[in-house]
Amino acid sequence: MTPETKASPVRERLLTTADLLFYAEGIRAVGIDRVINDANVSRSTMYVHFRTKEDLVAAYLRRRTETWRAHVEAEVHARAGDPGGRVLALFDVFHEQLSSPAYRGCPFVNAAAEYPHHDGIQAVIAHHRQWLPDLLRRLLQQPAGTDALIAALVQLIDGAITAAHLDRDVHAAATARSTAALLLDPQRERPLASDRP
Repeated sequence: MTPETKASPVRERLLTTADLLFYAEGIRAVGIDRVINDANVSRSTMYVHFRTKEDLVAAYLRRRTETWRAHVEAEVHARAGDPGGRVLALFDVFHEQLSSPAYRGCPFVNAAAEYPHHDGIQAVIAHHRQWLPDLLRRLLQQPAGTDALIAALVQLIDGAITAAHLDRDVHAAATARSTAALLLDPQRERPLASDRP
């Protein structure tokens, strides 16, 4: 694919339309004809940019991860200057996303459930999944091999994503943030069991 094709306004319109429909209604629930009609392009134009619906799905997910990464990384660096503060800011950014009325689950989890055996789509999902531990390692300035804390923080975010979607818990990321604060500061004095309400 040429750079001109990648930057094409028609391609972007197809991706924007697919993003809105796939996320709101589900990927398999939305036929390719619906995307073509809503994007106001011809079938032949669609296939110039994406040979199959699965190619469109993979491109939609790639654009989602690129957009989300850029947003999150800009926000965490703008909100805090120290490593621990930036990690907690990460949970704040997730809170804003997960508590939104428009939130209907992680698009990558949704796509993994709908396309469990498609190599191209699974590769984009794996690429997205690797970003969070890599980001946390950078934020914490942790060398490779010190992964227990990073794995725990990733699990906290994964749990918040699941609770926000399945339980409709708008406080899931805030709860996870509180636990992350304890992990980041293990020396902080905790109340004795008898002191807890």
